[in-house]
Amino acid sequence: MKAFGFLSFGHYGPFHGSQTRTASDMILQTVDLAVGADELGVNGAYVRVHHFAPQQASPIPLLTAMAAKTRRIEVGTGVIDMRYENPLQLAEEAAALDILSANRIALGISRGSPEPAVRGYEAFGYTGSADPRGADLAREKFERFLAAIGGEGVADGDPRQFPHGTKLPVEPQSPGLRERIWWGSGTRDTAEWTGKQGLNLMSSTLLTEDAGVPFHVLQHEQIERYRAAYQAAGHTRAPRVSVSRSVFPITTSRDAMYFGSRPEGDQVGIIDGFRSTFGKTYAAEPDELIEQLRKDSAVMAADTVMLTIPNQLGVEYNLHLLESFAQHVAPALGWKPNTEGPVEGEPL
Repeated sequence: MKAFGFLSFGHYGPFHGSQTRTASDMILQTVDLAVGADELGVNGAYVRVHHFAPQQASPIPLLTAMAAKTRRIEVGTGVIDMRYENPLQLAEEAAALDILSANRIALGISRGSPEPAVRGYEAFGYTGSADPRGADLAREKFERFLAAIGGEGVADGDPRQFPHGTKLPVEPQSPGLRERIWWGSGTRDTAEWTGKQGLNLMSSTLLTEDAGVPFHVLQHEQIERYRAAYQAAGHTRAPRVSVSRSVFPITTSRDAMYFGSRPEGDQVGIIDGFRSTFGKTYAAEPDELIEQLRKDSAVMAADTVMLTIPNQLGVEYNLHLLESFAQHVAPALGWKPNTEGPVEGEPL
């Protein structure tokens, strides 16, 4: 494991014990979490994206604020639901964010998870999908997004200003942005597709398939098939792979109160119509956690681990969790504090 970061689901609501009772609480605290994590040497700060729910929705303003107030940490998403996006507008915003952050972004994009609204993307004006889940719409728009960030012409130039047949690209452009785009893959087949495209792979605590093997074994196979497809397609850049995990070092009585009685083992269930495998929660004292994670073949195969955090417990407690992992667990897995990043005088 070369890097780790936190993944915030961005929940908020006026519930007992919640430190994020409003959208304002959640958004401002996410920025504070990124700042604190940056000071700890944590590598990444990532946010989930959901629509029609009390969670983070449009991520670019939040990521921009996170990047502006930090120096080294990578900021990104896990994941942007492409069904809801205008691909050209997202390309413009992503390029601007990449420039402002000095290339510190990791934009995870995919078809997205099930949403509370039925075909909610149609309320955003995106119609015409033949797939009840909108996968065809997401792929088509993602291809247009990739073309746009790659500088391809996507609009006809006015013949009064440009030679006949001129195609105009979106602006601004940020060279190398494509190398910082990830596809959120939920199956082994989509992992292979991701490798063929030359994108980075983002895999979560859920796979929308069940092969009758432990979650980490299935996810490790997903990673291996991705890397094989990436190499076979002739891509030469070193690809990146991230996995998400719920990991809670128990170092205080408060930790034990919150997470000491979590059930062990993977779970299998139905999500979005698919029989799916959910990864287990790791909650133990640091020495035991180290041994458990060393046996997690997908964690050891990935270069980046995203720790899903209980964001409603507030900034102070979540920074405690990150610091505990950084001090007592991560070094034994090969991690070193993040000391690289823009120096004074470079872009934000």
